[in-house]
Amino acid sequence: MESHRGPLKSAVPSNVVSPVRRCSRTACGRPAVATLTYVYADSTAVLGPLATYAEPHCYDLCAEHSERLTAPRGWEVVRLADGSAPSRPSGDDLEALANAVREAARPQERTAQAGGGKPGGRGGDPVEVGRRGHLRVLRSPDA
Repeated sequence: MESHRGPLKSAVPSNVVSPVRRCSRTACGRPAVATLTYVYADSTAVLGPLATYAEPHCYDLCAEHSERLTAPRGWEVVRLADGSAPSRPSGDDLEALANAVREAARPQERTAQAGGGKPGGRGGDPVEVGRRGHLRVLRSPDA
């Protein structure tokens, strides 16, 4: 059966969906410039450059909200430098954070690596340049 109304129109205008990620704070529509991740095991809030992809348990924040960020009493805020300033270590800090969290979820592999030596023994493995609790900062050997 054909409709006599003509072509169907979308109920939502197409300009509502934007390729620009927006601040996660309620009623804030500004573009996101930083990503906030909570590390509950260490009572730490990690604020770094905008992640490459939107993650389900991370929050994208605009410049204003990222500058005003505070943490609950007893928590620490770790602010990772953005790419515009000279930073040590280089590389994607949020990726290193995600890798450290994934590694912490696999205790059987961590205990096997505790005997020393490089994990996996491959020449292209990331190099650990810092540690905070179960989190590690890694530098890629290519950088």
